[in-house]
Amino acid sequence: MIKIKIKNFLSSKVKEENNCHNGKGIVRNSLVLDDDDFETNLRFIRYMELPPKTSIGYHKHGDNEELYIILEGQGVMKIDDEEKNVTKGDIITNKPFGSHGLINNSDDVIEMLVLEVYK
Repeated sequence: MIKIKIKNFLSSKVKEENNCHNGKGIVRNSLVLDDDDFETNLRFIRYMELPPKTSIGYHKHGDNEELYIILEGQGVMKIDDEEKNVTKGDIITNKPFGSHGLINNSDDVIEMLVLEVYK
């Protein structure tokens, strides 16, 4: 029997994290789905909020790929030493063994979904 699993990321329990990956300020996130929820190589789906002037610090990944899906707001994404402005609707691919970070340099909250996939 197949069980349908539905979770609403807007009603998930949100935790505050100080200096995410050595970034600035307090970001909010909730783990919506994790390893146990998938039968594929998808590791997690996380909802995150970056208040104004906060960041996810520049950091390196291992053998996994991460997607940032910007739902609201805008900022600067740094991927492997290249910086790009990002905004609502953008999907950013962070490749295996790459480095990346996100800065909210605006006066608005960045809301996004983060998905990580094992290679």
